[in-house]
Amino acid sequence: MKKFKKQFKKPNINLKSMLPRWSSKNIRNGSYSLMTAVVIIAIAVVINLVVAKLPVQYTSADLSQTKLYTIGEQTEEIVKALDSEVEIYRIVQSGNEDDVITKVLERYEGLSSNIKVEDIDPVLHPNFVSDYTDEELTDNSLIVVGSERNKVIAYEDMYETSMDYYSYSYTTTGFDGEGQITSAISYVTSDDMPVLYQLTGHQEADFTSDMTEGIEKENIELQDLNLVTEESVPEDAAGVVIFSPSTDISSEEADKLIEYLEGGGKALIVTSYTGTEMPNLQKVLNNYGIGTKEGVVLEGDANHYISGNPTYLVPNIGTSDALGDITSGSNYILMPVAQAIDKLEDKRDTITIESLLTTSDSAYIKTETQGTLEKEDGDESGAFDLGVAVTETLDEGETKLVYLTTANMFSQQVDAMVSGSNLKLMTNAVSWMCDREASVSIPSKSTQISYLTITSASGRIWGVITIGILPVAVLVIGGSIWFRRRKR
Repeated sequence: MKKFKKQFKKPNINLKSMLPRWSSKNIRNGSYSLMTAVVIIAIAVVINLVVAKLPVQYTSADLSQTKLYTIGEQTEEIVKALDSEVEIYRIVQSGNEDDVITKVLERYEGLSSNIKVEDIDPVLHPNFVSDYTDEELTDNSLIVVGSERNKVIAYEDMYETSMDYYSYSYTTTGFDGEGQITSAISYVTSDDMPVLYQLTGHQEADFTSDMTEGIEKENIELQDLNLVTEESVPEDAAGVVIFSPSTDISSEEADKLIEYLEGGGKALIVTSYTGTEMPNLQKVLNNYGIGTKEGVVLEGDANHYISGNPTYLVPNIGTSDALGDITSGSNYILMPVAQAIDKLEDKRDTITIESLLTTSDSAYIKTETQGTLEKEDGDESGAFDLGVAVTETLDEGETKLVYLTTANMFSQQVDAMVSGSNLKLMTNAVSWMCDREASVSIPSKSTQISYLTITSASGRIWGVITIGILPVAVLVIGGSIWFRRRKR
């Protein structure tokens, strides 16, 4: 028993040695770590609070392929300049919100404190819509309300569709949310609604639906004008449009138009090659120092036409205010089968003519369109104007006239080949004519594959690269690698 006690001695446990040693250095280092953690957490909280207050366009990237809910510069300028409140009510039952429209509205609200967005559930507020319209609105339709007037944007108007004749179903081809909303904001905050009169009675070409919609987005009303029955251009006219007449106007109509223009009127004149002389229409143009050369313009420079067709002209773009934002960026204008404009030496000193669209120096005119397209002896050559803007300063007011020499440029197929730039040119010109500070007609955004438009010269270069140079380069590199490996 004694031996057993000797073998198992009482353990010597020092509790003090087991406790952490708290020196002043350890306490100081721990305090620093704690303070650093607190500061980092505080900074993170502040950053989150600041980011939460930022407009959504700075905190959420638009990853859609065609930037469906990105707001353009035109909209930013218009919305940021608002000096009165605009309310946008989205009529939508809870749970049926369209994500794209939601993101677009968030961006509008983030641009200005004067934009207020609110969702209205028609189930909870059944009488709300009837205060503004008698129409039956589908989910995600908008009501834009200003201090003086309001405008309804139907959900169907924000999405463009086309019929698939194979499946007999509709396919979404474009989103026009920004264009419709910005136009509505401009409408409810504008003091007036200009009226644009379209001359009729001479087998004029019809406006495409895109042209009509583009002008309406400018909040400009379109009305027909028959100068055979009317004594003069109406006093409320913001401008007159003459769009591709097939027959000449009468001498009396020409006099009425000249009288209107000489009083400070505005006009957009678009002609097409018909092979028919129109002396009375030329009389109106001649009064402002311009005319139309006989024949069709062809391009000799492959950098200024497309599809191997020298009548499909890609002109140089000028710098006139009438062009608006077309002058910025890498925009193309496409003008099929255009005519040359003649600048007359005999004109009043008060008249100024600006070139809008011009050919290269290698262009030439064919008066006999049934023959060869190649340049021949006797063909007039040089740089030609295809579009001009004319202004005349008067004692009271200013006359403005825009003249373009082909209506083919506004066909939907041709306009699509340059991503809507032709239509944008027209709406910018109309906005300039009507003395608008800025165009509010914003083209819809395609949800389909966009055209890649290149000139014939660029097409040849890329053809040589892809068909000739790249295959040869691949063969050379592959052959050299095979030869080195075989040699080993």
